[in-house]
Amino acid sequence: MTKLQTKKESLNTYSVKELNESIGLLLSRGFAPKFILKATVSKAQIKKGHLWLTLTDGQASVDAVAWSSTIKSLKFLPKQDDGVVIIGKLNFWESQARISVQVFDIRASISTVLKKFEIVKSKLFKEGLINDSLRRKLPKYPNSIGILTSVPSSALADMLRTAKERWPLTKLHIIPIPVQGNNENEVKSILSKLKKSKLDLNAIIIARGGGKREDLMLFDSEIIAKEIATFPIPVITGIGHEDDLTVSDLVSDHRSATPTAAIVDLLPSREIERNNFLQNQTIFENYLKLFFQNKKNTLITKKSFFQAHSPRLLIKTKRTKLHYIYGLLNALSPEKLLKRGFALITDEKGHSIYSVKSVKEKDKFFVQFFDGKIIAEVDRINYDKI
Repeated sequence: MTKLQTKKESLNTYSVKELNESIGLLLSRGFAPKFILKATVSKAQIKKGHLWLTLTDGQASVDAVAWSSTIKSLKFLPKQDDGVVIIGKLNFWESQARISVQVFDIRASISTVLKKFEIVKSKLFKEGLINDSLRRKLPKYPNSIGILTSVPSSALADMLRTAKERWPLTKLHIIPIPVQGNNENEVKSILSKLKKSKLDLNAIIIARGGGKREDLMLFDSEIIAKEIATFPIPVITGIGHEDDLTVSDLVSDHRSATPTAAIVDLLPSREIERNNFLQNQTIFENYLKLFFQNKKNTLITKKSFFQAHSPRLLIKTKRTKLHYIYGLLNALSPEKLLKRGFALITDEKGHSIYSVKSVKEKDKFFVQFFDGKIIAEVDRINYDKI
């Protein structure tokens, strides 16, 4: 670099290399080593294992690159028109005087997340996979369940603790899955294998602890949602916080606010069940007491009835009645009357004669006394004057 003296001022003279080196030096001294950049991807392509991007805000644009070594650790690979939030630094290519952003991390912006959510939601709704009528009832007392989540994680620790407190009889199968990033194919593969497995599960829980809505983008995946919607046993989701809603939640059989809430919603409470058992036990004991008391009262009533209608008592009653009737008949018998001086008069045919009008002169009649009978003939008839 040399100085060129003019009439007005002294100017520095650079070669192209020297100028670019000076620009690079100024940028390295005056610009932050790392920064956050919000932009929209107008172009994205992978060349030789590196991700090359063109970023824009609608008024200006800048190039960016994620080296292949960085791509392996990225949890989100953007596509054209995706909104992104990038952590990067400024790279200045001195040989070409070209500026680009070197990407260390890249995440979808909330607008991109919500856009994907709405697109997938609309598609699955049209296919009939988002439908409340398809939701199945959760098992009341599951013998065995599968928990699909990150291992290890605080969410899993809370779920295991809660499960032990609530219903330790249920067997838990822990199935590790990635819970964020570009891992939808891996999660799909795990779900597909689980469908064909010989594990005798009554339900599964898909869980992920809290985080930013952008971190839950994996569970807005169409292919994961379809696996959940067609799963042969009930699926419970506990993803993020209470306010977070993903496509997986929409197609599951039950959506819980958090991973721990998923355990609470699925497993019964042994304390509540114990109290219910004691209450039912009391009800059953009272029922049995009332049942046997009613049976006892019925037997007492039947005993009284049979005692009142026993054959011996009936025979005694009939016998007493017969004695009474016999005495009455005996008292009113013709033999008694005959012994008292009365006589029984009959005609030749044996018909009783009650009136003198029933006979005429020369008729024969019989007079029966208590000790014999005489035969007489009507000699004369005298009528009483009435």
